Amino acid sequence: MSAVAPTAPVVLRLRGVRRTFDAELAPVRALRGVNLEIRAGEFVAIIGPSGCGKSTLLNVVAGLETADEGTVEVAGETISGRDPDWTARFRRHHIGVVFQFFNLIDGVSAMQNIALPAAIAGMRRRDAEARARDLLDLLGLGDRADQLPSVLSGGQRQRLAIARALVNEPALLLADEPTGALDSDGGLEILELFRRLHMDGHTIVMVTHSAEVAAGAGRLVHMRDGVIIDGRAEDAGASEAHGDDRE
Repeated sequence: MSAVAPTAPVVLRLRGVRRTFDAELAPVRALRGVNLEIRAGEFVAIIGPSGCGKSTLLNVVAGLETADEGTVEVAGETISGRDPDWTARFRRHHIGVVFQFFNLIDGVSAMQNIALPAAIAGMRRRDAEARARDLLDLLGLGDRADQLPSVLSGGQRQRLAIARALVNEPALLLADEPTGALDSDGGLEILELFRRLHMDGHTIVMVTHSAEVAAGAGRLVHMRDGVIIDGRAEDAGASEAHGDDRE
């Protein structure tokens, strides 16, 4: 793994982030005061059991959910408290998201699955398609450009989803259980791809419940019951200091 300089700029900063969901019996406190910093070029795995809040954390960072309290900064911009249209525009240009179950558009080709997000972000069609072809080649899908996602294997579909997430050259790549829908071989293939992207300088935050998958990252952050219990010392201590429920 490539070393990350302590002077590298902070790409992601969370301070006192809380998220609570209404439930029938009692509110579910998914995030209970999370503090975390991730620097440019890091490959971080957030690991914890199901229900610990790690996927909610990723959704808050992506702007797909809104924090109830605290601040979220990505690439120097505060995204917490923004209106949905601003957040959507920001995400298109600065955040790439890879989902467990791919979230591809089944009715269009592999190339168009990549090119469409670039076009929506304002790239000219010719440039978007050229960028899509470059990414397909980079990820070993150059001969699949005209095929529909439905005919691809699980590993190929996840590589396609990663290409889509990279098309707008995001400052931050987020991956939510990216090997969870794959068999062992497919999972290893995707993990190796993330290692390559990391070596190329991409900043990656991956959530997983698998210790084997997490071991492929450059840094582990452990979550339990909505707080970070082990990351960097300053992050863990700050999270635990905020870990008790507020009345």
